[in-house]
Amino acid sequence: MKSLTQKVLRHKWGRKGQSTAEYIIIVALVAIGSIALITIFGNQIREVFRASSEQLSGNNSAQATSQMGTANGTVTKGMNQF
Repeated sequence: MKSLTQKVLRHKWGRKGQSTAEYIIIVALVAIGSIALITIFGNQIREVFRASSEQLSGNNSAQATSQMGTANGTVTKGMNQF
């Protein structure tokens, strides 16, 4: 006959293993989602940060490009248009 402490410990470890598996699944889904978003929108995000850093550095010839906007996809904005 098993002692009460062994039963409690087995029950406690069973729950810990289940919650660990759930956290691993959540982390994996977040990682897959992040990779998908970076793959899809990576170039646009990189371009936004490039244009922002050029504007902040005082380079007035920076252009912000966008896939939505004019027919050719390029939108030129200066600091006076914000």
